[in-house]
Amino acid sequence: MANDYSYNTGEVKEFGVVDYVLFILTLVISSGIGVFYAIWDRKRNTPKDFLLGGRNMSVFPVALSLMVTFMSALTLLGNPAEIYNYNTMFWYLVAAFLIAMTFAAVIFIPFFYRLGVTSTFEYLDMRFDNITRVYGSILLILQTLIYAAFLLYAPSLALNAVTGVDLWGCCIGMGCVVTFYTTLGGMKAVLWTDSFQAGVIIAGLLAVVIKGSMVEGGFHRAWEIADNNSRILFDDFSTDPKTRHSVWSMVIGGWAFWMHLYGVNQAQVQRCLSCPTVKKAQLAIWVNLPGLIFIVSAACMIGIVMYAFYVDCHPIKYGIIAKTDQLVPLYVMDILGDYTGLPGVFVSCVVSGSLSSLSSGLNALSAVTLRDLLPSRMLKGASQLKTTIISKFLVLFYGVLAIGLAYVVSKLGSVLQAVYTVFGILNGPLLGVFTLGMFYPWANKRGAVAGMTVALGFLLWVGIGAFVHDIKTPVSPLSVRGCNFTARPTEPPPNVTAAPEEEEDEPLFDLYRMSYMYYTALGMIIVQGIGLLVSFITGPTDPRSLDPRLICPVVEEFIPCLPTKIRDFFRFGIVHEGKYDVGTDLVKDNNSEHPPTEFSKVENGDNQHANGKSNPSFVSDDTKKTSEKHQNGGVELTRL
Repeated sequence: MANDYSYNTGEVKEFGVVDYVLFILTLVISSGIGVFYAIWDRKRNTPKDFLLGGRNMSVFPVALSLMVTFMSALTLLGNPAEIYNYNTMFWYLVAAFLIAMTFAAVIFIPFFYRLGVTSTFEYLDMRFDNITRVYGSILLILQTLIYAAFLLYAPSLALNAVTGVDLWGCCIGMGCVVTFYTTLGGMKAVLWTDSFQAGVIIAGLLAVVIKGSMVEGGFHRAWEIADNNSRILFDDFSTDPKTRHSVWSMVIGGWAFWMHLYGVNQAQVQRCLSCPTVKKAQLAIWVNLPGLIFIVSAACMIGIVMYAFYVDCHPIKYGIIAKTDQLVPLYVMDILGDYTGLPGVFVSCVVSGSLSSLSSGLNALSAVTLRDLLPSRMLKGASQLKTTIISKFLVLFYGVLAIGLAYVVSKLGSVLQAVYTVFGILNGPLLGVFTLGMFYPWANKRGAVAGMTVALGFLLWVGIGAFVHDIKTPVSPLSVRGCNFTARPTEPPPNVTAAPEEEEDEPLFDLYRMSYMYYTALGMIIVQGIGLLVSFITGPTDPRSLDPRLICPVVEEFIPCLPTKIRDFFRFGIVHEGKYDVGTDLVKDNNSEHPPTEFSKVENGDNQHANGKSNPSFVSDDTKKTSEKHQNGGVELTRL
């Protein structure tokens, strides 16, 4: 009934018993899947099974896991609030998805898959050196831990807003559950819990979109209300980098951001590597794309119907809630509170979004630490069982650490922009160093480290400067004329007419006002520019001295029908024909039904391939460089 909405009563509806049961059931099922795979795979205690699901996972669960790994509670809570407070320009993110997924499926995933790596940072050692590998690994660990902390805090905030459950008790509880099932079940548990949680997310989004549209008399009516109040906007083509969300910042900046997540981020690449063939890994990327578009579009639609619902009573100004990220939970309780169980479905949806992302991140952190940071002497001669136990301990360690960091991120304001900002600062140097190595054969190790350091330092300066100076874009006009202030006598009607912000005289403020969506793209450009400059100053790498498998002919991949002269020009002296025939440790046939290189002796024990023959690893356990030369068309190829 309309009379019991929060803007009339001044109170938030409460969870019922059924809602709690559904929420708890989500956690129980997620934990149960972990227990099931711990028992089912109890005789397969190998790192390959724990970290990569035995490299034999089917496309469907991998695609669903890819879909929800970075479509978490931050999306479900942040996107609708973004539309409510600003406008629909954020919806252009779906265009960025199309471009980013194309690059990931065509360039990055086949590249890493055919190298036979477990961690993407193994490539940095092959291409540059171990220092670059460790540098990148540390950045990835920092990024994932901060993200995990956000993932714990955001749904806990949602639950606290609508149920009164203790914020930090909920945070710790969810952290314990996800750490428990990820530690027990490994990659298989992660993929199948992600699949279950994807279903919960879709159900929760549909429930809110459908009911929200019904309350407004149809989605078209909500659209009209939002349009009349400047929330529907798709034509901001401003080239000013200070414009928070324009077509260019969303498409170009969003492309770089999501290309990193799906192209080089360990969590996503690791899922693709769990597929048995390159084609299935690529198919998983394409199958996940419609799901990404649906989740972002549904979240934006929720923002539109939510704005129409609160058009005359802004809940924060009214005093019902304290933060923007509590808008969606409040709205859910308003429109679904009278329907037993439906609020529980949505809160389960939010929690599922975080659990799926957390489990993927913890699994990736374990792989990176095991492969890239632990000293080789620690694992030398270790049995498969011992290595698997170490992997599980690492998951447990990072899970506990993420819970501790959740308190820190609670101080950073709006979760959506905070996450994109932190990710952008750390994504840029990482995406830059991978593309520097893959696309520029002249780059050397000095250029790689210098480029990463300059990009990281610059982006930290800009990001911290924006945070310290509290650079914010004023929200679109809000109203409280429809609020029932008699129900909240302690909350006097505020003046919501925002005064125009005074421009600061300090020149650096223009830099601090740069849209956070550009951070990743800018970082990538800085790494490539500084990296090439330093490489040429210190002595560029001779392209002909490189193993061709370490360079990606990006132009040929996208335009395979190019004339021979043009292809030769973009190869820079590197012979790519038959490069996967070099050495028996990589896939000889790109369409082969056999997976690429298995783990090293430390992880597999016997390092045997499907054909029963012993073959050398692409990279030895201690990553020492051995010279193995091969004549191919007159060009001497050196293998690391």
